[in-house]
Amino acid sequence: MTLKYTEDHEWVLIEGDVATVGITAHAAEQLGDVVFVELPDTGKSFAQNDDMAVVESVKAASDVYAPISGEIVAANADIVDEPAKVNEDPAGTAWFVKIRLSNRSELDALMDEAAYKEFIG
Repeated sequence: MTLKYTEDHEWVLIEGDVATVGITAHAAEQLGDVVFVELPDTGKSFAQNDDMAVVESVKAASDVYAPISGEIVAANADIVDEPAKVNEDPAGTAWFVKIRLSNRSELDALMDEAAYKEFIG
């Protein structure tokens, strides 16, 4: 398992050829109380940095970008039904999607935990 981060505050947990994606605790904190989540359908494919999902809070609506290219193999219906889970456990049970990787080399552009912590300062 490898954990990576994007500059758009998504986390990516790589297990084999599947990456689980969510937003970081920092992003959830910045958003405030999450009230709505829209996720893509399974089977849909995205290129790296494509708009993939939407998360809305009482403060703002934000796009969630595909951190890597691939096909959606699972979407977390729990956070659609209960968006507040994103604030409660952003790096755990409130994952957004699972993506089957189509280009592993894209992972090289993502940050490790130390680099992300420095990035958010």
